[in-house]
This record gives sequence, structure tokens and C-alpha cells, in this order.
Amino acid sequence: MSEKRDYYEVLNVARDADARTIKKAYRKVALEFHPDRNPDDPEAERRFKEAAEAYDALGDEEKRAIYDRYGHEGLRGGGMRAGGVEDILERMSDIFGGDVFSDLFGFGGRRNRGPRKGKDLGYRLGLTFEEAVFGCKKTLEIPRDETCGTCGGTGAKPGSSPVVCPRCNGRGQIDINQGLLMMRMTCDVCGGTGKVIRDICPTCSGKGSVRQIVQVELNIPAGVDSGSRIRKPGEGLPGEAGPGDLIVIIQVDDHERYQRDDVDLHVEESVDFVTAALGGEVEVETLDGTQTMRVEPGAQPGDVVRLPGLGVASLSGGRRGDFYAHLRVPVPKRLNRKQRKALEEFRSAGEDA
Repeated sequence: MSEKRDYYEVLNVARDADARTIKKAYRKVALEFHPDRNPDDPEAERRFKEAAEAYDALGDEEKRAIYDRYGHEGLRGGGMRAGGVEDILERMSDIFGGDVFSDLFGFGGRRNRGPRKGKDLGYRLGLTFEEAVFGCKKTLEIPRDETCGTCGGTGAKPGSSPVVCPRCNGRGQIDINQGLLMMRMTCDVCGGTGKVIRDICPTCSGKGSVRQIVQVELNIPAGVDSGSRIRKPGEGLPGEAGPGDLIVIIQVDDHERYQRDDVDLHVEESVDFVTAALGGEVEVETLDGTQTMRVEPGAQPGDVVRLPGLGVASLSGGRRGDFYAHLRVPVPKRLNRKQRKALEEFRSAGEDA
């Protein structure tokens, strides 16, 4: 376990800073790493908790005096205990009085502790190159937790109901004396719901949900690429305020012939050296079928011929990208008698010029 940083270092203040400076410094750090501004960022959440713990110590004169004299060990057992962000915000409100957001942060109201939406569910979907370019429809089989049909999601045996939690009396929170402070914590018996189940549902074992395989229809737009994300609202995990969303992450297979660059397609196309020298029309296979491209006289290996509008559709709704044929001019390894004679005459004509 890593060693705790010095609280003054956490808030970036001098050891002789006054209370106003400490409060201002904490507000700055808390705003920077606030979970609403840094969703799904574990490091930001850690820094937010660390700053709250530091301010809990340095914002109180008596605790600060103990810390200055004895360090972290002096506050062990009486300082802010680690917990979730919600618990920290709740306890900070109790410590400083009123609404911690309006008091310290200057925005918003108290963090909503009501019913929450279910969590989003991630799903990785593999597509062929053609499916990604032109779009398609897919039927996904998603393993997820569904509301239990036996108890209706309550977790209680049919005919019974959850009862008021005897530890918190239905509040979902309990008050704990921590030395000089009264801490308010999420109830460890009911988990903050305010209710407990006496008779557990035999189908879901009290969870209120069961694992099922569900089918979800998904329209894949033309032009997706590896890393593209498609959100399907309401197809995530269940929650008190409704289900979350399904987040589909696309993974596209490579193509043996084409290379993709955003909305453009690239291919190596062989052209015989006579056509390269004299110019002419060459048929080339694209994702839209066989197309004719014009090779200019004197074409060199590596020259590029562009076929507009035969690339990939843009997800933003713009026109399709382009198709680029990179010319290869292979030299035949074997020549028949007529071919050799013709080339020798070509060489002689060049020497005579």
C-alpha cells in the first residue's frame, strides 16, 4: 500500500497557511478532480478523495494541530475514513454545514442520492471489412441481468415485502462518533436503501435480477471503423430509475486487398509495362465492383490513380471518400521470341535516336 502524501502537499499550500487559504486551495483541487468533471477516471477519483481527506484534517483547528505535531499517525482512528465519493460528499456537508457544493464549490445543489439509472453494458462486436464500409444489421445475444419475474425486482419472496432496516430506521445512513466529529456513513446493513429483506426470493436469491441471454437488434451505420462506439439506449443493466445503455465497441477485420485510411481506400494495382509506357484503360476491382481507370502514358511504379467517390461513407454524413490505386509495373521474367525481338528493336530505336 502506497504511503500517504503530506496533506499540505496534497492541497499545495504552505504549512503556515491560514484557514481561508486552505479552504481556497481545497476548492481548487476539488473542482479539478471532481467526479462530475472526470467521469470514469479512477485517478481523478483518488485525487478527489485525497483532497477531501486533507481538508478534513487541515480545515479543523484541533485536528490540524494534532497533524502538525504527530503527522498521519496522530489522526489515525479519528480522521476521515476512506469511502466512496458519495460518502465523502455527504460527510463533508455534515462537517462544514449546509450544502458542500454551494459552500465550497459555488455550483449546483447537493448531489442527488435518489434512485439511479442502471449501469451501462459494454459489448465488443466484430465486423467484416465490407460490413463496416456499407453498414449492416446485426442481432446481438447479450448476457445481462434482467428483473426477476418471480419477485418483480424486490428480492423478496412472493407474498412478502422488504422491511425497514432496523439499524438505520429506514434512513439509509448512520451517524458514527469519530472523536471530535460526528460522521454520517452509508448504512452497512441495508447498503443505503433503508430496507432489508427477511424472506429471500428463491429464484434470484434476493438480488432482484437473474442472468439471461437477450437478443438486441442493432443497425450498424455505413462507415464505422475499429474503435467506433454505438449506443443503444435502455439495453444496459437494470436500475431503480430505469436501465442503462448498451455500448457496442466495433472491431473491423483487415482486408486482404484494401487498406483503409479514414474514408479513403488504397490498393496496389499491377499494370503491364506496355500500358504503363503507352497509357490506356485498365479495369480495377473496387468494393463497388469492376471500374475502369485511365493510366497516363509514361506511368511509373508508385504513381497513384484516383477514383473519386468510391471510398467509405462518412459517419458525419458527408460524401464518400476516394479510391486510390497505387501502380505496380512488374517486369516479366520470361519472354517469348516475338516479345524479345520487339524489345530489342525498342532498345535499338532508343540508341539510334
